[in-house]
Parts: sequence; structure tokens; C-alpha cells
Amino acid sequence: MSAPPQRELLIARPRGFCAGVDRAIAVVNLLLEQNGAPLHVRREIVHNKSVVEDFRARGVVFVDELGEVPDGQVVVFSAHGVSPAVREDADRRGLRVVDATCPLVTKVHQEIVKHAAEGYRLILIGHAGHDEVLGTMGEAPDRITLVTSVADVAALDFPAGTPLAYATQTTLSVDETHDIVAALKARYPDLHEPRRSDICYATQNRQDAVKALVQAGVQHLLVVGSRTSSNSRRLCEVAENLGASASLIDSSEDIDPGRLSSVAVLGLTAGASAPEHLVQNVVVHLRREGWNPRELVTLEENVAFSLPSELIG
Repeated sequence: MSAPPQRELLIARPRGFCAGVDRAIAVVNLLLEQNGAPLHVRREIVHNKSVVEDFRARGVVFVDELGEVPDGQVVVFSAHGVSPAVREDADRRGLRVVDATCPLVTKVHQEIVKHAAEGYRLILIGHAGHDEVLGTMGEAPDRITLVTSVADVAALDFPAGTPLAYATQTTLSVDETHDIVAALKARYPDLHEPRRSDICYATQNRQDAVKALVQAGVQHLLVVGSRTSSNSRRLCEVAENLGASASLIDSSEDIDPGRLSSVAVLGLTAGASAPEHLVQNVVVHLRREGWNPRELVTLEENVAFSLPSELIG
């Protein structure tokens, strides 16, 4: 009897937590150590089911709005950022704010504020309803227009000569955003653009790693990440746009063996809000099923962000 064919599992690196997520989680851990539970966090600290459930079990209370936080209490703003209206509400309520907004999201907010003050109309490329987009649009709600696709660009009706600038959500698909920006520039040649891309380094690095996996022969990609995670969903899209199929999974329990039955080379990565222990659980599960794992390294990340000033000193 011949031996069964070897099935290969290629694991992307870099993958998983980015510096902004590391920082946000460190903020919540430190406050739990210092103050104990309950600790209130506005919205999910990061978009990952496992991380949120773990914090809930330790006494973190996630709220949709500040009205759910008792007066005078500590409240953490999530990594996705908030609008000025939310900050003003916290001040009125006398809440002690610890801001875990990712510095790269803060950069986009600052761009919006600067350009609005200079008289620009703003175009934000992003996904409607995403926490990051809601916070960013709140910086200049009367001067900012959201576009999500090339079709949205065609529907814009700014008068000729209107000074325009654009910014983007940090967790978008690099390729899709490129197409939208190209469409914007074609319609508005004098469009002002960011000096550096707003798409975060981790989002781009993880998408580049997925491209390398598909180029190496991956037929199906498993992405560890939650459906609420924009950057995780984009990783699936990157693989699918290159001809590989993809599945978004929260854990090894979500793997569908039927989808893998004819796959000889399987890929594995994780969104920027997915913890490494979930990746390793998937690797253990797949090894038991006969997959031979090895890492495919595209680069080494060494980015780190300091803790919020509220916690330093």
C-alpha cells in the first residue's frame, strides 16, 4: 500500500497581533492589575471574540455608549478611536479616560482635523459603521464624505475647484484602496493625499504575507480572526483575489474538513487582533490531521508603541 500524500501547511509570518493591539491589551491588563474589576471599556477593545470573552471573564464591562458607565469611573477608549463628541461627553460626566486608540488611527484623526481647518473637503475611504470610521468622521462631520468603492467615487458631485483631501481607514485592503484612490485622482487631479499611506504597517505586511503564501502554492487559506475584524476579512479577500479559496475562523473548531479534502497545500495566518495561542491551537489540530507545518517568513516586525500618557509617570 502506498503512503498517503504529504499535506503541507504554510504558516505566514508576520501574522497576528500588531503593535496597536498589543498596546490596547496591555492598557486593559494594567488597569485590571491596578484597580481591579469592574473596568469599563467603550466598545470592544479590539475586534476579536476570544480576547473580548477573556476580558469579560476577568471583570471587564464592554459598553456601547458612555451612558452605561457610572459617573466618576475609569473608562477605556478602544484601539479604534472615538469622535470629539465622545470625548466631550466623558469630560461632562467626570469620567477618568484612558485612551487606548492606536497611534496610527490618531494620525488619521490629526490629518482630518488639519485639512478641515485649512478649508479642504474630506473624503474618507472606509467601511460604513466600522468603529474606526465612526470616530474619524466625527472629527469633521460637516466636511467629510465616506466612500467605500470605485462606484461611490463616480457618484461624488463636488463642484469644480473644490479643495479636496482624502484619508483612509487603517485596516483596508491595499489593492482595493489603490483602485479607489486611482479613481479619485482621475476625477479630481488636484486631490491632496497623505504624505504616508494611512493603511497601517501591520495590515500591509499581513496582506503581503498572504500574497507570498498564494505564490508559494497555497490553495486554501485559513485566517484566524473574528468577523468583526476588518483586517481579518481583508486577508481572506486578498487570497481570493489571487485565486485561492479562504475561510475566516475564530478557532480550530470552525475548520470545515470538507473544504480541505482536496487541498494539498494549506495556508494559515491571523488578523492583527487575533492572539497567537489561537494560531498555535490550529497548528496542533492540523498536525493531528496529517498536515506538515512550516513557516513562510516575509519579514520580521519590531514595531512597538508606548503606553498612553495617562498610565505613564
